[in-house]
Amino acid sequence: MKEKLEEIKTKGLAKIESVKTISELEEVRKELTGKKSKLSEILKSMKDLSIEEKKTIGMMATEIKTIFTEKLQEKQEKIIATMSVLDEPIDLTIPGKKINSAALHPITQMEQDLNDAFLSLGFEVYSEDDISSEKYSFDNLNFAKNHPARQSMDTYWMKGTEEKEGAERLCLRPHLTGGSVRYLLEHGAPARFVYPGRVYRNETTDARHERAFIQYEALIVDKDISFSSGMVMIQAILEKVFGRKIKTRMREGFFPFTEPGYEIDMECLVCGGKGCKVCNHNGWIEVMPGGVIHPNVLKSARLDPEEWTGFYTNIGLDRLVMMRYGVDDVRLFHSADLRFLKQFK
Repeated sequence: MKEKLEEIKTKGLAKIESVKTISELEEVRKELTGKKSKLSEILKSMKDLSIEEKKTIGMMATEIKTIFTEKLQEKQEKIIATMSVLDEPIDLTIPGKKINSAALHPITQMEQDLNDAFLSLGFEVYSEDDISSEKYSFDNLNFAKNHPARQSMDTYWMKGTEEKEGAERLCLRPHLTGGSVRYLLEHGAPARFVYPGRVYRNETTDARHERAFIQYEALIVDKDISFSSGMVMIQAILEKVFGRKIKTRMREGFFPFTEPGYEIDMECLVCGGKGCKVCNHNGWIEVMPGGVIHPNVLKSARLDPEEWTGFYTNIGLDRLVMMRYGVDDVRLFHSADLRFLKQFK
């Protein structure tokens, strides 16, 4: 696979160098870095590799993609510098027209930053539909039959699905964790993957809560995973996001799908730990629940808990973005107010 990546790199750089026009450049850009590129196909096929191979190939593929991106940008600048709308050269003294360029949403930026970080560590990026089922959202995750999260006061159930005898009750996914069992049933273990996505909760909105928000879950499943390994992963995530070491604390937490479970709090960066409405005036904000995967969840994924273990962490992307930029109200990110969003271009 290394030889194949080297071949992709060599041929890709040659194609970029031979391009003459902007339209040709865009075609080459899609071919080299798009979703259907050979580079993307290699990343998707990494599930069959060992953990060490995933790490090596993931880092190599990410490096090649970065090189392609830089060379494409350089080539674009060279082509534009030689372009002319007439037979005569462009008059650079003529005032230009202001262009309102677009930019990625700050939460999307954060998601892509984390994807790049995890791909370089040999993780796979997984995704699934926003509509889930009671089986995957609750039954497979060791939730009791009478657990309050199953009620409509917490979860958005699809109308009519519970009325059909023998049919599976469907809902808007209340969390991403159900995707872990789905992935493990499809791919088996060992596994190392992340899965970002939108989740839905029937709750009152305020400065820290929304009815629809973005989570980013990571899971490692192997034969010998220690709790300290999970903590190293969490610190690596926070340092990647903020570019420096972040003060954190761990609290005991209960989740049906973990044993033991934890809550990770970080110092509120909006107020610097002094207390504000974002952190409920205590200087700390919860950003990552998780823990060791529960044996019953492993059984749901047809894995022997005597042989396999795992470590979850679930990141609230919206809250991390609030901390990154010092924003004091999560609702602003979903308001579609361009006055607010333009600040992050």
